[in-house]
Amino acid sequence: MATPVVTGERAPSATTTATTAATVRTATQQRLRQLTGTAPARLRAAGVVLTTLVLLFGALTAWQVSVRAKAAGQVVTHSQPLSQDAAEIYRSLADADTTAASAFLLAGDAPPALRERYEGDLATAARLLAQAAARTDASSDAQRWVAELNQQLPKYAGLVETARANDRQGLPLGGAYLRYASKQMQGTMLPAAQKLAEAENQQLDRDYAAAESFPWTALVLGLLTLGMLAWCQVLLLRRTNRVFNIGMLGASAAVLAGLLWLTVGTVSAGLDLGDSRAQGAVPLRVLNQARIEALQSRAAENLDLVARGGSDSYDKDWLKYTGALAGAPVADGRTRAGQGTLAQAAAGAPKDAAAALEQAGKLFPSWDARHRAAEEGDDYAAAVKAVVGPGGTDTSEAVFSALDGQLGKAAAAELAAFERSADGVGGGLTALAVGAAVLALLAAAGVAVGLGRRLAEYR
Repeated sequence: MATPVVTGERAPSATTTATTAATVRTATQQRLRQLTGTAPARLRAAGVVLTTLVLLFGALTAWQVSVRAKAAGQVVTHSQPLSQDAAEIYRSLADADTTAASAFLLAGDAPPALRERYEGDLATAARLLAQAAARTDASSDAQRWVAELNQQLPKYAGLVETARANDRQGLPLGGAYLRYASKQMQGTMLPAAQKLAEAENQQLDRDYAAAESFPWTALVLGLLTLGMLAWCQVLLLRRTNRVFNIGMLGASAAVLAGLLWLTVGTVSAGLDLGDSRAQGAVPLRVLNQARIEALQSRAAENLDLVARGGSDSYDKDWLKYTGALAGAPVADGRTRAGQGTLAQAAAGAPKDAAAALEQAGKLFPSWDARHRAAEEGDDYAAAVKAVVGPGGTDTSEAVFSALDGQLGKAAAAELAAFERSADGVGGGLTALAVGAAVLALLAAAGVAVGLGRRLAEYR
């Protein structure tokens, strides 16, 4: 029986494969020599490389600077306003709690202005919460705390109204309802407001970091481009013995101008943003904390009277918050260590806010002395009059209002300092981004003109 013969293609040998690879390599080298082997070909290749570099430099600079301009704009128009609004939400809620206690203590003697102040605080908090809800991302931490506060605010207002209604009828439940409302404020709402403020402050810090960062990649590419332009001009000088090539000089000048503008503009913007942070954003955080601690101290003082000695928790709160505000009492119990947020706010304040903070620091000992006098007396009616007496100029209420007013003046001065330093930074960076793109186009045109003239000599 015959054996079948299998036929097919023979596999290429190793020698054949090596020969084919060598042929391809040789053909590629010949093609490259054709493209760059002559002077005109080399000039064209140099033109492509240089044009690509200058356009990349312009595009990268415009992009990186635009990102920083957007972040700077966010700082001025979004992050800092939301951060300050969050602090104002906290302050409004704390002031509402303080004012509700003052009005309760005065009962029928409470002036209409006190009720208006309480309602104004709640209205301000509700308005700012609505704005925050509209301007923050739905998935952000801030949105969570805004929703929590929106849910709790009407509940708190309802408890206060119930307390007032019971008190008008002479029912002792009024004080219990007010203390419960204050417990909700201190235990749930103010911590949520604090978390909201922290979330907004973190976003502000992120925007500051993005706006202040230096575009190193664009700078390095610009230096590389400038070096390539210089190297090409040196080669042209050696081959043509012509010192100046107007087009290439123009391209080099445009790239150099872009580099200088990039460096000076970015550094200047960073300095302005740094000033806005040091003179405005950071001092405002400390000052806002001082205002909050003053309000919480005032609320503890009022609620201690509402409790009528039934609990020492409010007295402990007074010591806690005033200790944070002005330092813990020293041995005699009548002076403070002076290491609290009032001193910190004064130490870091810009010049325009210093006088108001100095005055606030002088007012606190007077408030502290009045509180001690009311606490040490055994006449409840006299204590109420000394703490919240309507129309009085020598009461705790009067001194606290003066102190809070000075803190408000300082806050306005620090906010103005922030705006003076930060305003215009985003616009300056936007102009830099546009200018970098224009200069890159001019540099590309210079390369085309400069090398085009040399190419024309070969025709």
